[in-house]
Amino acid sequence: MYRDSGSITHAMMTATAAARTSTGRVRSSNEDAFGYRPERGIYVVCDGMGGAAGGEVASRMAVDTVLQRMTAEEDGDVEPMSERERLHEAIAEANRAVLERAEGDAGLYGMGTTLVALLLGTDAGARPALIAHAGDSRCYLMRAGKLSRITQDHSLVDEQMRLGAMTAEEAERSPFRSVITRAIGTQKSVTEDAIEMEVEKGDVFLLCTDGLTREVDEAGIARILGAGPDVERAAQSLLDAANEAGGRDNVTCLVVGIRQR
Repeated sequence: MYRDSGSITHAMMTATAAARTSTGRVRSSNEDAFGYRPERGIYVVCDGMGGAAGGEVASRMAVDTVLQRMTAEEDGDVEPMSERERLHEAIAEANRAVLERAEGDAGLYGMGTTLVALLLGTDAGARPALIAHAGDSRCYLMRAGKLSRITQDHSLVDEQMRLGAMTAEEAERSPFRSVITRAIGTQKSVTEDAIEMEVEKGDVFLLCTDGLTREVDEAGIARILGAGPDVERAAQSLLDAANEAGGRDNVTCLVVGIRQR
């Protein structure tokens, strides 16, 4: 298990973050990765896939590439981009980096990773939050005691459910539930979904891999996130709940809380 935490204070609000990751109780290695730079308001979680060490390489590369791109100083000679454009370019760069590494190393061929990112920017609450994702790693928002799922999985069964072609019970039993339809590093280009939303005092964002959501239902996630404002306790409790429920996959939870200074 690995843990990390940090915070950044702005004029009126404080964004505090904590993350936990675990191999789980079945897997022998951890293909999840996370990273964040609270001073720049960028938070990323990835879930790698691929033979040998491919998943671990892909997820770590994607996290590092996005963080590096989002924290780099912009070239003064180039027309400045919006935060949305910058995040899109960072994800595109991560896709290129992972794909090129896989094509150059036969042992890593076919590797890829999901990605979910939260961008609060350098002034939390001063502008809308931006959530971008590809794959089935998720972002949730806990606001005023209610849990909302912000992202929709790019997976075969989730898309079938949205079309009404499969029930939740059928999806749970489907042998194709692990098949994702978008990922970083598996194609020449990737189109991430991006959602903008206003930030409010008391908001709690959760970025997580499917190792959590396949073991803990949304009611359980809501109970843990609603238990108090301590993001470190929340991240640890979510991880513990996933492992206690079986821990059949790697699990990563990154919790970001917004509160009044």
